[in-house]
Amino acid sequence: MTILENQFVRLEPLQETHIPALLEIAQATPPSEYALTYVPRTLEAMTAYVQTALQAREAKQAMPFATTKNGVVVGCTRFGNLEYWAWEKQKGNPDAAEIGWTWLAPSAQRTSVNSAAKLLMLEFAFETWGVQRVTIKTNERNTRSRNAILRLGASFEGVLRAHVLGNDGEIRNTAMYSILESEWAEVKQRLQGFLLEH
Repeated sequence: MTILENQFVRLEPLQETHIPALLEIAQATPPSEYALTYVPRTLEAMTAYVQTALQAREAKQAMPFATTKNGVVVGCTRFGNLEYWAWEKQKGNPDAAEIGWTWLAPSAQRTSVNSAAKLLMLEFAFETWGVQRVTIKTNERNTRSRNAILRLGASFEGVLRAHVLGNDGEIRNTAMYSILESEWAEVKQRLQGFLLEH
């Protein structure tokens, strides 16, 4: 299975063995910290969350990771909604993917971890899979997440109104962003520049 790693972060294939560490982060963090992001807070819910991700990986619809720094689990992330287009350039890899399902321990937030993880994932998507598009989306009300997505260099595409039920029980409008293959070189340079500052 694929491991993505640089000097800042290691993304290792999500396994059931990661459940205790992820649960510890979730239970040690005030619920308000994850108000707009689904983070399971019980053993039963976390087990179901991880098992669902692993089932999606088996079906080739997702690639979930545990996010680690210096050997310690600090959160998780994944590729999801993998698309395989029926066209002459199909090569067995996804043609489009979404990056999401990302949450981090407070100690890893506003550090190099997220930028470094996104660089690894985008490099893999565009340079190994050869995707045409990466989608990133978030709750319209999640200002912190929206600012982080824009900081990556993703383009805002608009808002899907009354899209899904949000984690907080409110009907969620979803802000949509994307990075295209033709934009990747510029985005890569931008992300590498951020990491040079650390």
